Amino acid sequence: MPIFPGIFYNAILVSAVTAWLVAQLLKVAVSLFVARKLNPQLIFSSGGFPSSHSAAVSALALGIGKYYGWNSPIFAVSAVYGMVVLYDAAGVRRAAGKQAEVLNQLVERLYQGSDFAQERLKELIGHTPLEVFGGVIVGVIVGLLI
Repeated sequence: MPIFPGIFYNAILVSAVTAWLVAQLLKVAVSLFVARKLNPQLIFSSGGFPSSHSAAVSALALGIGKYYGWNSPIFAVSAVYGMVVLYDAAGVRRAAGKQAEVLNQLVERLYQGSDFAQERLKELIGHTPLEVFGGVIVGVIVGLLI
């Protein structure tokens, strides 16, 4: 079987990618509901509720566990990989986003009224624990449905 069409028959891959896509679309829906503003750019953004990274790795680990068994080495690898991604999303990337916010404020204060043109650092790159949990829930639901 050729590689390209065969990819679409990989239920585990389809599950993980679908979970990511559903989470990205939910970011737009949540923004519309909470802020009463349609922001389709959120489909391509990181950060926000729910975490698409968390959704993808959760669906991936669930699919591997269902297909290969919960005691398989490949499930162990996917579960540990998922834990690293979840920790990174709520820990390291969130801290980097907070640092970017402080740096942006500092640059604005230092160069207020001058010609200094500094592109703002991206602040919304990490997740709160609730956003990560929401992503896990999306991933589990999609993983169970596919």
